[in-house]
Amino acid sequence: MRLALLCRGVALAAFLGVLSWHGGAAAAPKEIVYITAKLDLPFWSTMGKGVESAALANGYAYSVMDSQLNPQTQLQHARDAIARGVAGIVISPVDSQTAPDTLELARKAGVPVVIADIGTNSGQYVSYIKSDNYRGAYEVGAAVAAALKEKGWQGDPFALVTISLARKNGQDRTNGFRDAMKDAGITHEGGLRQMQNYSAEETSGYVKSLLAATPRLRSIFIETDQPTMGALHTIKAAKRQNELLIGSFDAMPEVAALLKAGPLVACGMQQPYLMGAKAAEALVDSLHGKAPAKQIMVPILVATSKNVEQLMPVANKTVFGIGAR
Repeated sequence: MRLALLCRGVALAAFLGVLSWHGGAAAAPKEIVYITAKLDLPFWSTMGKGVESAALANGYAYSVMDSQLNPQTQLQHARDAIARGVAGIVISPVDSQTAPDTLELARKAGVPVVIADIGTNSGQYVSYIKSDNYRGAYEVGAAVAAALKEKGWQGDPFALVTISLARKNGQDRTNGFRDAMKDAGITHEGGLRQMQNYSAEETSGYVKSLLAATPRLRSIFIETDQPTMGALHTIKAAKRQNELLIGSFDAMPEVAALLKAGPLVACGMQQPYLMGAKAAEALVDSLHGKAPAKQIMVPILVATSKNVEQLMPVANKTVFGIGAR
């Protein structure tokens, strides 16, 4: 009798062991999904690389979903991700006003969310990874103001082409640049245009309208990467490159050449690869029962023609994702 029970126990243990082995072999790694605002902008694609790198390094599968600046698409992506049982979500919201809807959807489903840039007006999330947008824009403004004074143009107007002011980061960049100009005694603001689709062509049109409306315009702050290229092309086509100074935010790999050639004088470079990696790491910590900081601030690298060469070894990876998977 005892021998029969022992055999049955051994057989049951062997069966459970085989079942466990097959289950482990068949189970796919849990997934971290990155829901991005607009994937074809270099900033967001580089952030995705950072999320992917940290997710894979911690044994998670990775996928990305492009909201294409549409809040309803963003919400549907969250529904789809939750429905397929993802472990967690990193999100760069379309704007701060519509982000709470997506956060509430994830909260009800018990799916943890980390916000990477842009921010939210309300809602529950694990951690918020952000750049110091205000300080970075202030330092860009200070560099532009110094260059204006050097040329004796401090009495002439400046203008801004901003990202969405419905976003927390848009508000911070705009306020930072304005405050730097005010502190430098440059107070004549000659116009503001707010981006809708973030293309070079859109900003080119804005710059043309600003130049027409304010003939004595001497400087423009462009608040993100590809639109800066549109502004520079327009200024050169108008043969105004020796009469205007440009400050910008975010950068493209050719930033060093652009700063040396002018009229770009300063660029606030966020570090999207680093931001994405920190976002995924915070999410993984949460999934493993740890409590990451509620807000993680990533510094801005402010480049000018004088320091850009020294910054490039770091910027190539953390800003542009060069050499990163």
